[in-house]
Amino acid sequence: MDDEQAFLATYDASRYPRPSVAVDVVLLTVADDTLKTLLVRRTSQPQQGLWALPGTFLGLNESPDEAAARALAAKAGIDNVFTEQLYTFGAPGRDPRTRVLSIAHYALVEPSRLTELAGAAGNRDLLLASLVVDANGHVRSVQARANGGSPLLLAFDHADILAAAVERIRGKLDYAPIGFELLPATFTLLALRRVHEAILGRPLNKDSFRRTVLDRGLVEATGTYSTGLGHRPPELYRFKRGGADNSDS
Repeated sequence: MDDEQAFLATYDASRYPRPSVAVDVVLLTVADDTLKTLLVRRTSQPQQGLWALPGTFLGLNESPDEAAARALAAKAGIDNVFTEQLYTFGAPGRDPRTRVLSIAHYALVEPSRLTELAGAAGNRDLLLASLVVDANGHVRSVQARANGGSPLLLAFDHADILAAAVERIRGKLDYAPIGFELLPATFTLLALRRVHEAILGRPLNKDSFRRTVLDRGLVEATGTYSTGLGHRPPELYRFKRGGADNSDS
């Protein structure tokens, strides 16, 4: 122990170059049967005016998860959401300022929380953008668009981060009930299927999906029914905590 303390007392950290470390968060939701993400307009250089993921630089005394939560609160005004680390992006030159690594996260949010943020009066620096995914097996690229318009210009390598996030959640749908993070507390099986279809980018067989969800014990009936949807309103379900496939939720 004395040897270690002596070593640390004379250790010179400046001998090694130290990159800056950022944390960026992909906020994902499903609204109008479309996978969407919340973007922030950059108001300062570099790449001023381009759209970016909510992010921040990592503080010396905080974990990446704490920095992700701080970025969401400061940049998007949102907290208490499901967040998970995604990947570290560190290509040289990804940021023109200096050598910057980004510990990317993704977060899943029920759509009403993001539509309220993006639709706030006078808030022109937040945008809930639709995602157009180019995939053939694996996700190859993702474009963010506003109201069906042309692709938005994204800062840095944030298009690559978006693609990685979509690839991750598509893969997790098979073994983790992440779709429930994108729904209110009670929902119909149709709403759940539409969330899965929006994430996967393809239609699913109604009967097969219903059977799979019920057989895996992921949901339980609430005994109540949706209102205002015709003479045979659909039954409402909720996420079954402790279900058979809930080990990685």
